[in-house]
Amino acid sequence: MGGYAVAALLVTLGLFAGIFVLGRLRVNFSVLTIAALALGVGVGVVFEGHLDYVEPVGKVYLNLLLAIVAPLIIVSILSSITSLGTTAQLRTIGARSVAWLLGLNALAVLLTLGLSLQLGIGEGADLELGDTNTSALENIKKPFTEVFIDFFPTNIVTDIAETNVIPIILFSLLVAVSYSLVADRAPATVAPFKGVVDALREIIYRAVGFVIALTPYAVLSLTAVATARAAGQWSQMVSLLGVLGLAWAACLIHAFVVNGVLLRVFADVDPLRFFRKILPAQVTAFTTQSSAGTLPVTTRLLRERVGVPSDIAGFTAPLGTTIGMPGCAGVWPVLLAVFGVNALGISWGVQDYLVLVLLGVVVSVGTAGVPGTATITATTVLTAAGLPLELVAITLPVSMVADMARTLDNVTSAAVAATIVARQEGRLDDAVFEGGDAPDDLADLADLPDLADHPDLDSGVPIGACALPAPNAPSTPTPQGVHA
Repeated sequence: MGGYAVAALLVTLGLFAGIFVLGRLRVNFSVLTIAALALGVGVGVVFEGHLDYVEPVGKVYLNLLLAIVAPLIIVSILSSITSLGTTAQLRTIGARSVAWLLGLNALAVLLTLGLSLQLGIGEGADLELGDTNTSALENIKKPFTEVFIDFFPTNIVTDIAETNVIPIILFSLLVAVSYSLVADRAPATVAPFKGVVDALREIIYRAVGFVIALTPYAVLSLTAVATARAAGQWSQMVSLLGVLGLAWAACLIHAFVVNGVLLRVFADVDPLRFFRKILPAQVTAFTTQSSAGTLPVTTRLLRERVGVPSDIAGFTAPLGTTIGMPGCAGVWPVLLAVFGVNALGISWGVQDYLVLVLLGVVVSVGTAGVPGTATITATTVLTAAGLPLELVAITLPVSMVADMARTLDNVTSAAVAATIVARQEGRLDDAVFEGGDAPDDLADLADLPDLADHPDLDSGVPIGACALPAPNAPSTPTPQGVHA
């Protein structure tokens, strides 16, 4: 058996080398990940039962993701709020933008939870999570009152060390809002703090980029292990396809049906005409799976076709890559949680699902606009909910395909939020919206910034769903103090 395990390791290392060479040749990151998925299936079939030395690669990847969660949340929240500038902006455009972005995410959470429970996603999957003892999950349950008390920090250092997500978010919000109040009276006093936050944001985002760059290698390892364990358990494979199908359904329903109703009710605009006007942004999001690459397209369309003022378009749409993001922070984590609960046969009551809804909404405040957001957010929610991280590993193979629908939903919802905020501010230009629909919408993509010139691509860091533009990425004019 030892010989076969060593052979599996050597073959896997050889495949890793091939992936590395292809990456240096600038093969598309998505293509590399899909290729790694196919290779992982092959390794799992050939070396079934002999992957003892291959499995640690995937576990190391999950550990790295978990390690980066706390600093990522802190930096994301601080940078989002400190970038608003004054508390006046925080109270008006900022408050409305945050409210709508979180509200759209909350609707995505509720929609996904309802669909998942109604369809019984994960039932009969017969998951095997290696040495994970799922019975321990029952022992960590607490009364809702105790769970609520634990949301509030007592020792932030301990909370960071133990990745207690909600206390970290609340503490970060406290510091960020306090910064804004002091900045109103003495901006020079807190200017160094903002400089540190901005520097930390770039450093942490780059660190996350390095972790996410390991995704193809982790996918190969995790897929090989999952395939070997699923041999003869086709119900698990069918369940994964069910997760993928439901993810697409939830994202598309939220993007077009839910957003369409909100546009009609709160912005008083024709949803069909709106979706036609932002179609180039939706196509770009769907095909590139990158909110960062789509952002210049989104903000231009909001200004020139929808009639959203430049300051609102240049603030709300970029903010939508750090707060809300219903596809990555609403649909996917909740779907994985319900899938895991059903597949593992865990007994959850109403209060457990209420906590899950709260987690889905609150954690989205700390969603960072970097590659791999959906995986990181799912890791965060599952950890806070007491569910095994192996659920993230098992669903990684289908996550890449789900990314297309997730990113489309993220970009569409950010555009909808900007439009509603503009209407509520009394500044939506109806003359622009009622103007020509530019029938050759897709052709206009040729006139928009070249996604291939994105700084992250040049630096070799992959762009994934929900990515935030790098410092030198093209952007639209924004109010003073706002970083788009």
